[in-house]
Amino acid sequence: MALHYTLRQLEYFVAVGDEGSIVKASRKVNVSSPSISAAVTQLEEEFGLRLFVRKHAHGLTLTQSGREFMVQARRVLHEAAAMNRLADKLSGNVQGQLKIGCLITFAQLIVPSLRREFEDQYPQVQVSQSELDQLSIFEQLRNAQIDVALTYDLDIPNDISFIPLVELPPIAMLSEAHPLAHLPEVSPHDLQKHPMVLLDLPHSAEYFLSLFDHVGVRPKIVERSKDMAVVRSLVANGFGYSIANTRPLNDKAPDGRSLRFLPLSGPARPMKLGVALVNEIANVLTVHTFVDHCRHYIKNTTLLNSA
Repeated sequence: MALHYTLRQLEYFVAVGDEGSIVKASRKVNVSSPSISAAVTQLEEEFGLRLFVRKHAHGLTLTQSGREFMVQARRVLHEAAAMNRLADKLSGNVQGQLKIGCLITFAQLIVPSLRREFEDQYPQVQVSQSELDQLSIFEQLRNAQIDVALTYDLDIPNDISFIPLVELPPIAMLSEAHPLAHLPEVSPHDLQKHPMVLLDLPHSAEYFLSLFDHVGVRPKIVERSKDMAVVRSLVANGFGYSIANTRPLNDKAPDGRSLRFLPLSGPARPMKLGVALVNEIANVLTVHTFVDHCRHYIKNTTLLNSA
């Protein structure tokens, strides 16, 4: 007996499996919750399988059959995307879906304007974006949940390619009233005795701390946050200094208080901002075009100011 199902139903099923909730999946794919629920129910009826255990207080959990079905559904969606990319290449048209990931620390500075320019130039491309930490970027690239990612060269694994676009040296971020704010630059030795607010994200935190390790000193960490906007506000309100590689254009924290950005002296390795992707899609026309667009955009943007 022939089975009848759609790629859209598989996409919705995978979204529910990833999010563990129909409501969260609805937000992820921007489709109403009843449509998501109906698609999952139709798949279960079509294949005669129970794919989820429905727990009222805890959302949905994949059954054993559901987990195996999820693996195959990802393969089918991956092959369907490959067919679309092949068609784009053969037709010479830049079109189809493009799923972009971006490191959460600088997504607000780059992605909206970069997307706007790209979509204006290539209106046949449907772009979606995700703001992620470094570990999630690697995972989603491998699972084909995103096609490319804008990120730093932090512990890039061997199975993922990294195309560098620009070097961003570390800079110290201080409040206007900080005792070191009047200096033209600061070193890890200058900072070590002062309270530090650490941006505590996977790989990023290790990089910032390595700047002190290289010169044999330890920072005095008093606050941690995974949100760069919160870090900026804590710094502006005098809770400590922080280290970053990008800065806002107006040198203001989200609450409007002023910040000072100073070069960090010493043997500090700059971070390279670039594009990460898996090797198999590096030559896909739409992806290749987006990478070229990123090169041009980064070269001409004023959004990535160093101190």
